[in-house]
Amino acid sequence: MEKLAHYYLYLQGNMKVIFITPYPTGVAASQRFRFEQYYSLLKENQIDFVVAPFITEKVWSILYKKGFWWKKSFSILLGFVKRYGLLFRIRKYDYVFIHREAVPLGPPIWEFIVAKVIGKKIIYDFDDAIWLHNASETNRLFSYLKWYSNVQYLCRIAYKVSCGNNFLRSFSSQYNNNSVYNPTTIDTENYHSRIKKSFHEPIVIGWTGSHSTLKYIDAIIPVLKQLERKYDFTFMVISDVNPNIPLTSFVFKEWNRDTEIDDLLKIDIGIMPLVDDKWSNGKCGFKALQYMSLGIPALVSAVGVNTKIVDDGVSGFVCNTESDWEQYLEKFILEPQLLVELGKNTRKKIINDYSVSSNSSNFIHLFS
Repeated sequence: MEKLAHYYLYLQGNMKVIFITPYPTGVAASQRFRFEQYYSLLKENQIDFVVAPFITEKVWSILYKKGFWWKKSFSILLGFVKRYGLLFRIRKYDYVFIHREAVPLGPPIWEFIVAKVIGKKIIYDFDDAIWLHNASETNRLFSYLKWYSNVQYLCRIAYKVSCGNNFLRSFSSQYNNNSVYNPTTIDTENYHSRIKKSFHEPIVIGWTGSHSTLKYIDAIIPVLKQLERKYDFTFMVISDVNPNIPLTSFVFKEWNRDTEIDDLLKIDIGIMPLVDDKWSNGKCGFKALQYMSLGIPALVSAVGVNTKIVDDGVSGFVCNTESDWEQYLEKFILEPQLLVELGKNTRKKIINDYSVSSNSSNFIHLFS
């Protein structure tokens, strides 16, 4: 992994593509489930590619921790040096695939040079409403140096824009008619290949996500407190940061790539609460996709793609109100066999609509 973080990954082929990524290979969910899991597909289609991350894996390990300002600042400076040095070798690639941004701060000078001066075809990919201000508290100082208008500009100059959902595509289409819906997908054949076939006693209500999305759990805490007064259950959070939620049912499990699937399979009901705003509408429902791919019913807020991913009453339930959350959680607690019944439908939905295999042709056509 460290080698991938510091150097470029090479595979042999004919067409040449370079992936310009913010993070090292194998650590960020947005990269892992939007394009990294298609690398073998590229190889099968005789596409030669390299991956150029902006930061190293060592920097990634401290990126969202408080402090370390000198290390973070130096890594950003080093990243800029590497990015601009890459311009001397960019001519040999047929496509430049940029995920979210080429550089994290300042105007899109690098992208302008690539598209307008060197004349390369950019495939621009994003899976959040990143034109909106949504900075991490730990790195808020750096956020003041970000140019959120870069997203519009990159959409304009891109050869194609790869959008994680139709809300994002609607935004991109204002600037580029060649905007493609390219959903976040799950590798159901290799990685999310196991299926949950039973439930725990007491049942486990689970949530997984990074520190940046922990805030969405707040909306469900009053419901869980109310249910604790009547029932015995476990509420498990899998994340990179312990939120220390004041619930007697609360259990924390630190996210670990090596045990990710085993940890997810400990969940009986997967929840994805959201606030109905523009940022949430830009989300691609990744939590629900992960739960459902393993045969775990999902309970989600009626926001954005959640209503498209979860078939209400078939593969889970869609909640419009706090009362809905309480009603459906209570239903699962009292009728745990329903978890198994709905679980049979969840994986089918992911395989048919949100799997690597179902989206392979769509992904490959980005490079045409």
